[in-house]
Amino acid sequence: MTEFEIAKKDLITNGFLDIEVDPTLDLVEEINKLKKEKNAIILAHYYQESEIQDIADYIGDSLGLSQEAATTDADMIVFAGVHFMAETAKMLSPQKKVLLPDLKAGCSLADSCQPNVFRKFKEKYPDHVVVSYINCTAELKTLTDICCTSSNAAYVIDSIPKDKGIIFAPDRNLGAYLIKKTGRDLVLWNGSCMVHEIFSHEKITKLMIRHPEAKFIAHPECEEHLLEKADFIGSTSGLLKYTQENAADTFIVATESGIIHQMELRSPNKTFIPAPPNNICACNECPYMRLNTLEKLYLTMKYELPEITLEDWIIEEGRKSIDRMLEISKAAGL
Repeated sequence: MTEFEIAKKDLITNGFLDIEVDPTLDLVEEINKLKKEKNAIILAHYYQESEIQDIADYIGDSLGLSQEAATTDADMIVFAGVHFMAETAKMLSPQKKVLLPDLKAGCSLADSCQPNVFRKFKEKYPDHVVVSYINCTAELKTLTDICCTSSNAAYVIDSIPKDKGIIFAPDRNLGAYLIKKTGRDLVLWNGSCMVHEIFSHEKITKLMIRHPEAKFIAHPECEEHLLEKADFIGSTSGLLKYTQENAADTFIVATESGIIHQMELRSPNKTFIPAPPNNICACNECPYMRLNTLEKLYLTMKYELPEITLEDWIIEEGRKSIDRMLEISKAAGL
């Protein structure tokens, strides 16, 4: 059995390549070599481990990553993120090889909206436009008219004629925030992100009392009672920009704690406090995002596995909703 066949068998068993890596290897050096050899680009989400962010060619939120995936000249896209992000990259660059270090890197929000169930839900509102948060499966995107991210969601909603009804899926918290922000009456799917629903109102209140000078900033996937306390609400990239531009020295950050690495790099003299969860676990870290490691990234690039593949009809139908989103974003100057 060849080395590649062994790797493929291992992948089928584990969902990732669990092959022993020589501990003397300089993984950063080896990954950089493989990038050059294979004309590969590493795209990483802000929620990845800091060592992965540091080696990535591009770090961003869902909108930025989608834009980069659509325009890259690389032959291979290595996506350090979760499954729906890699699927989006494949839709936007179907001719390229798209790799994901761990196939088990899913998303609780995407899992909360299964396409077969959503299809029946959609049938109840035949005249409505479907807007889906990009944090959803490739197949759900085939049932969607326009995708959105937290960066451009309000622009997407505002682009739809006022006399048209709108279904918003799958995040109920982002949907509730958009109802307030845009004044539109949205029909909401009842889904949510487990990370953004775990923050403790009581513990955050105590933190704010302890640090009265701190700005409390939150992602719109958080629950409404937390958003009401926030000094600023924004997408991941919006939160990062706010911490750079605001004069405050201390920020309490209610989103996945991976973003704090970039905040510290860009504002080294400021203090960033991750908003605490309502128990003692590290629940403000997405367990799916953290499945990716530097070792898995190296093995993925070496063996070119696991590869993301999609049926042609899913790429064709699903891409329409993403392309429409990108057009609206471009027109809005995002």
